[in-house]
Amino acid sequence: MSGVEERETAVGGGLSHRVPDLGGLELLLAVARLGSLGGAARELGITQPAASSRIRSMERQLGVALVDRSPRGSRLTDAGALVTDWARRIVEAAEAFDAGAQALRVRRDSRLRVVASMTIAEYLLPGWLLALRAGRPDTAVSLHAGNSATVAERLLSDEADLGFVEGLTVPSGLDSVVIAHDHLIVVTAPGHVWARRRRPLEAAELAATPLILREKGSGTRQVLDAALGGLARPLIELSSTTAVKAAAVSGAGPAVLSELAVGEELALRRLVRVPVAGVSLARDLRAVWPTGHRPVGPARDLLSLTRD
Repeated sequence: MSGVEERETAVGGGLSHRVPDLGGLELLLAVARLGSLGGAARELGITQPAASSRIRSMERQLGVALVDRSPRGSRLTDAGALVTDWARRIVEAAEAFDAGAQALRVRRDSRLRVVASMTIAEYLLPGWLLALRAGRPDTAVSLHAGNSATVAERLLSDEADLGFVEGLTVPSGLDSVVIAHDHLIVVTAPGHVWARRRRPLEAAELAATPLILREKGSGTRQVLDAALGGLARPLIELSSTTAVKAAAVSGAGPAVLSELAVGEELALRRLVRVPVAGVSLARDLRAVWPTGHRPVGPARDLLSLTRD
């Protein structure tokens, strides 16, 4: 078997063969809401036989019965109710993903240009953009992600209408407002010696240990350097939160990340939080814009949504 065939076989046996497609999950949610397979089919614009076939296909794929059918309507089984709860989260996440992906496609008629530091762009902006689209469906949005220094550069060169940063200070030439609060935490893979320690890390020990870190110029690095008096030692420097997280999960070493970024990994025990004493890793998340140019139009609406 060739290398290409081996890779294709690996992909073929992956998650996509074990998880129903979004269309099937949306159908299941409609059945749960309406109590009728026929009603769900009509709402989604498909025939009832096609809807029945799709439900049966999902049941075969998952290996459990999802819907009890009777002349009085369709009722979820106990397993179907549980799967529906999971499906709802997947569909909501897909909608947020779609809103974020659309914003990345720069359009010629763009009326709102957003620039954000990486943690905000990855973990907060998709939801805000989804809410903005609900209120302003015709607003075209472009999104550029970078570190806090990049945010300032693009705003001051009139390449963006509204920015978001996560450092300790507001870059020169910008006005700001605090929209949320965040904490950095130390995390490591479960096999690391720190995952089993019972007493918190002290600042000196944290500063003496090589860490997987964001690059200089990022808000995350700025907060950590300030907390450790500029003594943080990089084991690896990476330019995105996702890359830092992946390196930590792989067991490369401890990392310092926003708690916004690691909720799922902590819940699934892919990462372990390491307590720290005597080190302040709190930070404000801020919306920023050029001094004297308060956001207007769609930028003002997006700012309002972030504060809500």
